Amino acid sequence: MSMGFDECGVVRDGFPRPVPETSSNVLEQFRMTGKVVVVTGAADGIGYAVSEAMAEANAYVVLWYNSNDTAIAKANRLSKIHGVKTSAYKVDISNPLEVQDGIQKVVTDFGRIDVFIANAGMAISKPILEQTLEEYRKQMSVNVDGVLLCAKYVGEVFKHQGTGNLIITSSMSAHIVNVPTDQPVYNATKAFVTHFGKSLAREWRDFARVNIVSPGFFDTKMGASPSAINEAYRMAVLGRQGHVKEIKGIYLYLASDASTYTTGSDVIVDGGYVLP
Repeated sequence: MSMGFDECGVVRDGFPRPVPETSSNVLEQFRMTGKVVVVTGAADGIGYAVSEAMAEANAYVVLWYNSNDTAIAKANRLSKIHGVKTSAYKVDISNPLEVQDGIQKVVTDFGRIDVFIANAGMAISKPILEQTLEEYRKQMSVNVDGVLLCAKYVGEVFKHQGTGNLIITSSMSAHIVNVPTDQPVYNATKAFVTHFGKSLAREWRDFARVNIVSPGFFDTKMGASPSAINEAYRMAVLGRQGHVKEIKGIYLYLASDASTYTTGSDVIVDGGYVLP
């Protein structure tokens, strides 16, 4: 509902809100000292690169994984290299009880959660007529239900704390007009979490920020398949897939005090793939 000119001149109670008391030094703004960061899908790929970035910025980092228990050794390695407290928890994000328990365990072990990065995802690249209902449900349970469950239960923590920061990993596929025909379900799940995140940014405006990162093709297990790699090279303006080190900075920006005036944003990091 739009407001009239008379209403626009009325200052609402509590507004304008104060500017956060953060450092004016930009390098200090990027420091994550004392902050607790949870990353899902953290065993490898973008998830581990982001976990690494947070440890490098001096955060306490909790790596969530499901099937790949190399996350345990990687968490220990980050702790030894960067001198920060880390841990790895096995959590099936499609299971509400495991998500609840996982979040409670982080709060018990670390005292709070400052940043939650809902990064875990999966793709089954098949046209819908070739995809089974079980394959459809699997993608929905991880890419949609998993993000929703994590948001619901960490959101309760954020509201109780009075502060929090949720970052959702989506995909450039939520922005492509001519979407690939072999992954309609995956594309739809990423469109869901993108708009879900924007809605949460408004719903949680009194206590938390919410932003989305939409990666393109990165050289990971979920990067371009052998059949699509040449198309990835052709369509990306930069003519290649991304390296995970090239996406660490945007997650750090969104997680840190450098982005205290950023919420509801969807940052595309795709080498120019979706440019018209």
